[in-house]
Amino acid sequence: MDFDFDAWAKLAKNDPAEFERRRERMLRNVIDGAPPAFRQRLEDLQCALDLERKHAATPLASCARMNTLMWVGFYRLRKELMKTVPEQSRPEAGLRRSAEVIPLRSGRPVRQRRAEG
Repeated sequence: MDFDFDAWAKLAKNDPAEFERRRERMLRNVIDGAPPAFRQRLEDLQCALDLERKHAATPLASCARMNTLMWVGFYRLRKELMKTVPEQSRPEAGLRRSAEVIPLRSGRPVRQRRAEG
C-alpha cells in the first residue's frame, strides 16, 4: 500500500472535506477488496470506529478510545488463539514459579525470602 502521510496530513489541514471523501473512498476500497467472508466484520468494525469518532469530544479522545478498543480486541484474539496452543508450548510454560530474592543494597542485611508465584 502506497501511503504518503505528509500528503494526507496536508490535505486534512487544507481541505478537510476532500480529506474525508478520500478517506471514505479508501476504506470502501479496502472493505470491498476483502474476501467475502470478512466483509461484514470489516463493515461492523468501521461502523463502530465511525461512531467513536462522531461521539468523541476531541480527536485525541477519539484516538484514545479507538486505541483501547484495538487492545481489547487484541487480547480477545490472543485468548482465543492460546486455546489452540498446547499448554506445554505456551510462552509462560517455562517460567519458574518461585525464585530467591537477593538484596541489592549493601549495608545492613536484608532478610532473604522465597517468592512464591
